[in-house]
Amino acid sequence: MARSDAAAMKRSKLRRTAGSGLVLAAVGALLAGGAIEASAAASGTVKTAGDPLNVRRAPTTAATAVKTVANGATVTIDCQVNGSSVTGPYGTGTLWDYVPALGGYISDTYVFTNSDTRVAPDCGVGSGSGQCADACAGEAQYRSSDSHFLVYDTNSDGYSAVVAYWLKGGAGPFYVWNSGGEGTKADKAVTVAHGGWVFYKVCVANYTTAKPDLKSCSDGITDYAA
Repeated sequence: MARSDAAAMKRSKLRRTAGSGLVLAAVGALLAGGAIEASAAASGTVKTAGDPLNVRRAPTTAATAVKTVANGATVTIDCQVNGSSVTGPYGTGTLWDYVPALGGYISDTYVFTNSDTRVAPDCGVGSGSGQCADACAGEAQYRSSDSHFLVYDTNSDGYSAVVAYWLKGGAGPFYVWNSGGEGTKADKAVTVAHGGWVFYKVCVANYTTAKPDLKSCSDGITDYAA
């Protein structure tokens, strides 16, 4: 059965996008030691032509599909972020929904909600996973339940996948490498205090024990240790 990411459909749903200011403000508040109040999650219903919808590790159709979700399934949206453009039942748009229960992102153009505007806060706080920029091979996920980084190398591009991360108070950067080559995953525990936050970027670089020359880094992602 085919999997849906960008099937063209006629029905459209107006959606409003937000800039990166919310993410930057959130990270700035965290770096300053401030607290951020969590917003309530939103509910939506997956709508496709009948096929299952891909759940991506990052908000782009180039990212690995970690699983699928069935047409008609109800999902809980933790946050929303702008990514690659997708055409679905509710028009063409760049908004993606992060669904923690699915471990990744789905295009908002395939999700029905009771609002024509954004229904969840901007991702960047608790968004959970990301992919390096420029369609490179590095992907990563922070597993908050036991404070582990999972770092994936999805293609052979001559570089190692690497996560650069910082802790509360600005300590860092620290690095988690995957130098195992194409199709491998590195799993490393990192020390983050219970309830503490970690700010990270997903990049590629040549492996080194010195400060690496990071390339194609993703936008910064902030998450919390459970």
